[in-house]
Amino acid sequence: MKKAPKDRFAVSVKVGPKGQITVPKEAREMFDINEGDTLMVLGDKNRGMAILKCDSLYDVMGGILDGGNKNS
Repeated sequence: MKKAPKDRFAVSVKVGPKGQITVPKEAREMFDINEGDTLMVLGDKNRGMAILKCDSLYDVMGGILDGGNKNS
């Protein structure tokens, strides 16, 4: 039996009555998501949804705003 790669996974989650989902353990471990972390939900009607840690978004935005210069 072939083992799944450690850098990918696919799981299904159900949306609860309040519109909430549970982030699967595999995703929390892979992306170092811990209790109290803030996540950003991005959506595009044609392309779908993405969920990422706000820390990651801030890092990307910082790189864009400073022109990609890590020395600023």
